[in-house]
Amino acid sequence: MTTEQELQSLFNTLDTDQDGKISINDLFLSPGLSVIISSETNTTTPQELLANYDSDFDGSITFEELKEAVEKANNLN
Repeated sequence: MTTEQELQSLFNTLDTDQDGKISINDLFLSPGLSVIISSETNTTTPQELLANYDSDFDGSITFEELKEAVEKANNLN
C-alpha cells in the first residue's frame, strides 16, 4: 500500500516534463516505475491504466486520476 505522499513523489518522478500529467511515453520510459504503478492500480499495462482511468480522454494520467486508480484498487493509505 502507498500513502498519498509516496504516490505524489512517484507521480512527480514519472512526470518528466512537469506538465502535471503522465503520458504513455513517460510510463514506457520508466519501466521500473511503471511496474510499481501497475501493481498499485491492479492494471497490467500502461495502455490498460489509460483505458480505465483517463477520465478526460486526453491520453495521459493526472495525479487525481492516478490517485483514483490506486484508491479503487484499495492500495492507498
